[in-house]
Amino acid sequence: MSEELKLRILNKLESENSIADTKTVFVDVSPETILGALKSLESQEKVNYKTLTTEFWTIEAEGQDQIDNGSYEARIFYAVPAGEEGITIAELNSKYGKVANLGQGKAFQNKWVKKNGSSIVRLVDSIVDQIKADLEVVQATGTHPNTNVIRDLKRRSLIKQNKVLSYSVSKGANFSTELKKQATDLTVEMLHSGAWKNAEFKKFNFDSLGVNPSGGHLHPLMKVREEFRQIFFDTGFEEMPTNEFVVSSFWNFDALFVPQQHAARDLQDTFFLKEPAVATELPEFWETVKDVHEKGGYGSIGYRYPWSQEEAKKLVLRTHTTAVSSQMLHKLAQEPYRPAKYFSIDRVYRNEAVDATHLAEFHQVEGIIADKNMSLGSLIAFMDRFFQKMGITKLRFKPAYNPYTEPSLEIFSWHEGLNTWVEIGNSGMFRPEMLRPLGLEEGVQVAGFGLSLERPTMIKYGVDNIRALVGHKVDLGMVESNPACRLDKKMGKEVFQSAVETAN
Repeated sequence: MSEELKLRILNKLESENSIADTKTVFVDVSPETILGALKSLESQEKVNYKTLTTEFWTIEAEGQDQIDNGSYEARIFYAVPAGEEGITIAELNSKYGKVANLGQGKAFQNKWVKKNGSSIVRLVDSIVDQIKADLEVVQATGTHPNTNVIRDLKRRSLIKQNKVLSYSVSKGANFSTELKKQATDLTVEMLHSGAWKNAEFKKFNFDSLGVNPSGGHLHPLMKVREEFRQIFFDTGFEEMPTNEFVVSSFWNFDALFVPQQHAARDLQDTFFLKEPAVATELPEFWETVKDVHEKGGYGSIGYRYPWSQEEAKKLVLRTHTTAVSSQMLHKLAQEPYRPAKYFSIDRVYRNEAVDATHLAEFHQVEGIIADKNMSLGSLIAFMDRFFQKMGITKLRFKPAYNPYTEPSLEIFSWHEGLNTWVEIGNSGMFRPEMLRPLGLEEGVQVAGFGLSLERPTMIKYGVDNIRALVGHKVDLGMVESNPACRLDKKMGKEVFQSAVETAN
């Protein structure tokens, strides 16, 4: 068929010089087959062609039903008998079902009928079924002169749009009606025989793109994670080890001065392990932590409750990476004093209901700064610089409460997609009741902040539902096609620049 079709096209051009529209000439051939023949002839410069697109509307099954039996609203009108009694709504719904549900509203809107108590009565003696008339016009012509009518019929799923591709064809630079088989390779036999001198070679397309290599793609979360890491490294932070996802309640709560009766320690908020259920031992300074909880110290009166060693030994899936920070601060306290800045980016787990902005398993970005001259102002100034490097400038800080920081601040950023302020982090100055039992000397203050990795990623990539970013509903095409996200605002006039991710 291909060679025959090529000859038909060439012979038509020979006799008429051009083909205005292939769909009127080659009615027996599909557009795909015609396109294949035209591409082959174009590669030999025998023809030139342009793509033509014809759009038309066809009737859907529901539209055909309304052509045959009248529109739903018209059927409702004719179902209502003339007179003051009309028909009861219950009887109409029972008799006409779906038609009654869909047609009543339009019949009321057109002021053909009205409610009279529990009945529906006519308001006019006769009607014009314009929907049926409009559908008949579309069926006969493939369109309608009134674009508003087309829009309404499409909205009601009565019609659908169709496109037909065809082509206009003209003679090319090497036009002829003779078809020669083109050679694709120069062979040894052709060189020996001299056949290459008269052979017609198929042109190489050096502009064609090769097949994209099949390989792994970084998830947008990992792209933003790497940008976060670079920001931390650029500002002198060290990365904390976060490979322990299961920790004792002591490190997750008690060492952070979180009381054992705190709501965060309930089964509704925290995942507790069944096997093993408890840690074998606690750190050597556990009694100091116990005393601070029970009696207070360092300017505090404590919580005044009997502290339980068994409760502190319970194993949990860490609810925040601050459980790692507390261990790092304890390790830092064993060394000669030095200022320190630590960060971590890893998964944490909370027994939360999943919605558009919450998951039970998510990533937390955490940083701590230990120095003798730290203050809340220092923390706010750092957060401003930190988020500016991400290209996020619309920030708000709100006073908050945390058991282990005082004062505490929640961090909010404006989300263009959700059109609202979204909480992206928490921060504050660690309390002395937490720091001193860890071994940090008097005068050393620590500022800490915890951020979500998912929410800044949602803001940068315009994702309005976290379940579209993480979980079984993730579109793999989104993962493959999204560019690397540059968070640095200093690169030109744009808020951030996108660089296409390479294969590695």
